[in-house]
Amino acid sequence: MKLAVVGGGSTYTPELVDGFARLRDTLPVTELVLIDPDADRLARVGGLARRILARQGHPGRVVLTEDAAAGAEGADAVLVQLRVGGQAARRQDETWPLECGCVGQETTGAGGLAKALRTVPVVLRLAETVRRVAPDAWIIDFTNPVGIVTRALLDAGHRAVGLCNVAIGLQRTFAELLRLPPGELHLEHYGLNHLTWELAVRHGGPQGPDLLPGLLAEHGRTLAERLRLPRPLLDRLGVVPSYYLRYFYAHDEVVAELGERPSRAEEVAAMEEKLLEMYADPALDTKPELLASRGGAFYSEAAVALAAALLGGGGPAQGPGGSDANAVQAVNVRNDGTLPFLPDEAVVEVPAHVTPRGAEPLPAPGIPPLYAGLIAHTAAFERLALDAALHGGRDRVFAALLAHPLIGQYERAEGLTDRLIAHNRAHLPWA
Repeated sequence: MKLAVVGGGSTYTPELVDGFARLRDTLPVTELVLIDPDADRLARVGGLARRILARQGHPGRVVLTEDAAAGAEGADAVLVQLRVGGQAARRQDETWPLECGCVGQETTGAGGLAKALRTVPVVLRLAETVRRVAPDAWIIDFTNPVGIVTRALLDAGHRAVGLCNVAIGLQRTFAELLRLPPGELHLEHYGLNHLTWELAVRHGGPQGPDLLPGLLAEHGRTLAERLRLPRPLLDRLGVVPSYYLRYFYAHDEVVAELGERPSRAEEVAAMEEKLLEMYADPALDTKPELLASRGGAFYSEAAVALAAALLGGGGPAQGPGGSDANAVQAVNVRNDGTLPFLPDEAVVEVPAHVTPRGAEPLPAPGIPPLYAGLIAHTAAFERLALDAALHGGRDRVFAALLAHPLIGQYERAEGLTDRLIAHNRAHLPWA
């Protein structure tokens, strides 16, 4: 089995490789190709990847290349985890929106739109290369904003599924609090990427008893602290929102906080510098503890479970929705009626049964208006954002910003439009 990772020089990659090594029975990778245009990063990360596999006795070989076509040729799956513009662009995304009183974040609001504009054209060109050299390969998109990027891929006819680690992270949190094996918990995880709620936490499968009321009653304070939301809010909602909902439920508070401290991008850039120094050490043959602070917790388990299910791998996998490789997993997939208040072509993040035929969403419960309204509003923004990413133009950028539920005022949208274009001209040929 050949897997290719685009963005293989990412500091995330050792987490992924560690998962491939530990879960070899679930996903029997024989060749892992790391693709990245940065030769120095690729050498450091690739060297550690080889040592991780060797330490754990994994027989697979690691190939390093800067050539996407050569690396993806004949692959069974291509995992995309690239960041156009690097941490420097992320730093911009997290700062200039604050000048207009809006949250600065790389996947939400104006910063998320900027990232989509930079990213979608690059990913689509890459996908066309994959279609040419590996026409049967699945594309697993971990590149943010995952919902918009995955929709671009699906609209263009690619075999693609989007992946995020929010669901598996919450599953592991719930399992820890409930003292249960993670694979026994099925999450009713519904919404859009980075805009989801856990409507139920069922024990033993989709038809099992709902443990969420008891979980909130006994551990609501712990959950509220981890989400950085008030405990009374969780009690009133009766569900567990993604931590990204804090940007909506406490927007002004977050904006004030972000204006008082260094951006997350600056923290991550410093962390990446340390990680890359560590990766260059020939004695290092395990993923360092510092990597846990980088983000992407349980990324490897989610990626292995999804790839194994798409490729028909055997053996058990602790995916975010069940205990075997073909179990229900929370993925980004075409709506196709799953949430009846959204267009079929919208991409939703929902539990789906994943097989080599693709991801088939489970029937959704009724989504309360409190959440359905915000989902529909944000989905409309995502459609306009994709239009701007595909076709460019100031008017399209303005329309997307005006439509975003965290913006919505024309003067603010005008100011954000000017700033977005000014800070991203190098990545926007039409600008």
